[in-house]
Amino acid sequence: MARPRVACIVGTRPDTIKMAPVILELQRYSDRVEPLVLSTGQHREMLDQALGTFGIRADHDLEIMTHGQTLAEVTSRALVGLDRWLGEVQPQLIIAQGDTTTTFVASLAAFYRQIPFAHVEAGLRTPVINDPFPEEFNRRASSLVASHHYCPTEVNAEQLRLERVPSEVIFVTGNTGIDAVHYVAQHEPKEWFAEHSGRILMLTTHRRENWGAAQERISRAFRRILEAEPDLLGVVPMHRNPVVREVLERILGDHPRVRLIEPPAYAEFVKLMQVCRIILTDSGGIQEEAPAFGIPVLVLRETTERPEGVAVGTAKLVGSDEARIESEALTLLRDPAAYTKMAQATSPYGDGRAAPRIRYHALRLLGMESPEEKSWTPSKPSF
Repeated sequence: MARPRVACIVGTRPDTIKMAPVILELQRYSDRVEPLVLSTGQHREMLDQALGTFGIRADHDLEIMTHGQTLAEVTSRALVGLDRWLGEVQPQLIIAQGDTTTTFVASLAAFYRQIPFAHVEAGLRTPVINDPFPEEFNRRASSLVASHHYCPTEVNAEQLRLERVPSEVIFVTGNTGIDAVHYVAQHEPKEWFAEHSGRILMLTTHRRENWGAAQERISRAFRRILEAEPDLLGVVPMHRNPVVREVLERILGDHPRVRLIEPPAYAEFVKLMQVCRIILTDSGGIQEEAPAFGIPVLVLRETTERPEGVAVGTAKLVGSDEARIESEALTLLRDPAAYTKMAQATSPYGDGRAAPRIRYHALRLLGMESPEEKSWTPSKPSF
């Protein structure tokens, strides 16, 4: 009897990292299911890099990435290619993660083909549909057709209940990003800037809502922080988008204590996070990952779909206001009590066992039993 096929769809570095533990877990049970990995190639080099970190190879690659393409072009090319592939392999279940255009397309293709769609990292929300853009729309649209919703926290699950998603298809699993961090943290450490005896401050910024003037303010604030604290080394892993790079290189490129670097492989990036004093970022994944190592995060956004970290104190929203970014960073760098309060706050995002819980429920959806993980439900933050 043929094994049921599970299509695991990835397209960018972040969703690949968070899908990798799920793929590896399904591969452990390949005697019962046949996991197939499709890459849309939405982010080319960074996606391949992430797959390699976990020893995963795509079974098929749509290779949709072209220079300067619009969101409409990404969506249409991915949808046509994915629909054609689904028709060929005929999976019994489709799984995708998060809020990328690839994930939205996977949910839409599943709906058109009437194939059950399981959404990893479900239930994250901000108050408005275009912040962040286009991610907030992508995650809301994916929820409309999902047959299973794998939520990182009880806050996310409650949000889905408020949207009238049936409780029996909502599962609190923890965040697979924590699984991924634990996996790569076991690797041999890379020596990052061992010659620098002072503290390290990291900046990552790439979201569309921060392009242009907002990114200029962020970059100027980062430079001012470095000038105020002479022992700091500023490290900036630069997104490959030329719109992002132009601003970072223009404002920070000539500073003697700034290192503008290429995006490290994921395992190396985890090691880089571990040597940082604090991190300034607009990345959703880093909001989850850094607290696992006790590193405070200043979030360069006005809203976040990860309010649990803000609620328990592992992260703080600072937006793109130049003066506020500088003030909040210098407080953490100069006030030991303020730093300790954030660094020692307990991460609300999971115990590193989300993938086995997802595998258990996914196999049950296909009519098969496998070892069950004990349920994990974090204490619900009060807002």
